[in-house]
Order: sequence, then C-alpha cells, then structure tokens
Amino acid sequence: MFFCRIHANIPVASRIVPLQVSMIISSHFIVSRIKTLFLLFVKIISVPGKTTQEILEHFSKLKVLIVGDVMVDSYLWGHVSRISPEAPVPVVAQSKSEYRLGGAANVARNIKALGAEPILCSFIGKDSNGDLFLSLLSDEGLTDRGILRTKNRITSVKTRIICGSQHLLRVDYEMDDYIDMQEELSLFSKVESIVAKFKIDAIIFQDYDKGVITPFLIEKIISFASDQKIPTLVDPKKRNFRHYRNATLFKPNFIELIEGMNIHVEKKDFDAVFHAVQQLHENAFFKLVMITLSELGILISDNSSYHVIPAEVRDIADVSGAGDTVIGMAALCLASGLSPKQTAALANLAGGIVCEKVGVVPIEKELLLKENFTIPLD
Repeated sequence: MFFCRIHANIPVASRIVPLQVSMIISSHFIVSRIKTLFLLFVKIISVPGKTTQEILEHFSKLKVLIVGDVMVDSYLWGHVSRISPEAPVPVVAQSKSEYRLGGAANVARNIKALGAEPILCSFIGKDSNGDLFLSLLSDEGLTDRGILRTKNRITSVKTRIICGSQHLLRVDYEMDDYIDMQEELSLFSKVESIVAKFKIDAIIFQDYDKGVITPFLIEKIISFASDQKIPTLVDPKKRNFRHYRNATLFKPNFIELIEGMNIHVEKKDFDAVFHAVQQLHENAFFKLVMITLSELGILISDNSSYHVIPAEVRDIADVSGAGDTVIGMAALCLASGLSPKQTAALANLAGGIVCEKVGVVPIEKELLLKENFTIPLD
C-alpha cells in the first residue's frame, strides 16, 4: 500500500546544535579543569598530528556503499501575505520549485561533497518520480549502478513548502511495505557484486523505514561485511531498531534511543544515557554507539567509557538532513582510522554547519575548513 502523510511545523528562528569543541579529560583533576576552561574560551582544539585539511584529503581515497531508502525532496518556495478565506490557513504565493536527492541519496551527496566516492544500493519505482530520481543522480555526478527498479513500489517524494526560512508544511508520497523476498535477494546480490568489483571502505545503512531495509538484508549484509572486514554504520528507525546486531557503529538520535529501547531517561543525564547505551552494546554487540542529543551535542561510547561533544549555539535555519551529514562524516572518519572521540567531534561539527542552511543540503568542505578546527586528542 501507499499513502500520503502531512507534517506541519512552525520552526523557531534558532536552535542549539552540536558543537565542534571537545573536552579533554586528564587523569589529573586540576589540570583537566584548566584545559577545559581554556578550550571553551578559544573554541579551538590544538593537537599534534593530522589537520582537518589532511583528513579531508584522505577522504578522496575512500569508497562508501550506502544501503537504504532513497527519495526525491521537492521544494515549493514562496511568500505569505494573506489567510485563505476558505479555511484558517496561510495562502502561499509560489515563486519557484526545486527537486533534490533525499533520504539515503542525501547521505551519498554528503559523502561526495566530502571528497569520497559514494555508491547507492536501493529500490525505486518504475514511475515518473523514479525517472526524476535517476535524472537527479546524473546531475549530481553519482552512479546508478546500485539502483534497482520495481513495478511493486512507488518512488518516495517529500514535498516541503517554505516561505523565506520558515518551513510551513511537508507532504509525503510514499509506501512503507518491506520489499519482497525476490527483491531482497536481488539487492543483496547487487551489494555482493559491488564489493567484489570495488574496494569498499565502509557500508552505511540509512534506514528511513520505507521498506527497502529488511531484517533479512540487515543480517546478510552485516555478516558479509564482517567477513570482508568492512565497517558497518547504522542510522536506524524504530521498526528495525533491534535487528542491527554486530554493526560497527549504531547512531540513533535520543528519541529513537528511548523509543527503540522502550525506556525513560533524561537527555541531560549523560550517565543514565550511557547506561542505556551499554545495554545496546551488550545485547547487540555494537563496537560503537553514537547518540545525537540535539541541543546537548553528541555522546559516543565504546561500552567501557563515553565522551560527550557539547553543543554550540548557531544561527539555525533548518535541521532537516543533519543526521545524513553526521552518519556520512562518521563513516569516512572510521574508514580513515580516526578514534571514536575524533569521529564524533568531526561528525558533530559537520552536522551543526548544515543546520545553518535551508532545506536538506550536503556539507561543504570549504565551510568545514573555515571553522579553524583540528582533530581533538583522545
């Protein structure tokens, strides 16, 4: 089945998003406090070793496979000058429209923008929106070698109505049934063939709960990737939350964490969040768990300990797509051999920057470099 879903939202002018400043914890309490105060003051982390520029240059050597739900993001831009006489709703005078790659395809845009090579694996419909999706892929210089088409599905489209920087309304045209068994086998075969042909440095599951990612595919791909020694990273949704056993990095946001685990903890109680995360480690055997905490930053855990990368106030235009940027940056960092804390710090920085743009947009390397940010000490 398919359906339309409408989201209404009146955003505030600014919010707090993840900060690129990382705390350095020393074994000596007094030294630690002095270092922390200094870092907060200058907002620059000095460290011997690689700079952001050097890390970004290394990204150009990497290939990332992205498995997940792809879609078209449609934008209607205009202005409001009156209320409708038919109902108490604003009348939008449309000035322009735009189409962009969305969902897992936006992760691919972020990977490409950071200098690496992305390859998407997904299903789209044999419909006009599927044709549009392939055209957008071509326009972005992205390969369609991993895209399969089926008459059993429609191509998802999210339509956002925006006035200035205000996101007024979203209309979703989509279906969320799981792909069938034959389609599962076809997609897994496609993953195998791509890994056999190319040196893949990381695999991302970008799960928007539209049915492309199934429990069967999750188990098969993670097991296959483990045999090939390829790290797997997961941006989950609730339906498949408990199926991603043995993934390398699991990255829910805070709401997804408490809903997926059916628990109640305060977001600002980092020890309690860490205790919940440890249950994930122990039950699902994740090597790393990264929790995005919106206004409080990012928490990353390796089960034995955790780090919190605190948040910085930015001039926020739109938080749409920030999670795509975070998981894309995290994949490239892990594939480059960065530590968990370094990975979280760079992912946090990138996720904050894209929130200053309207709509779903990829990160820009130039903006990362302008932040005067270097890799933190562990």
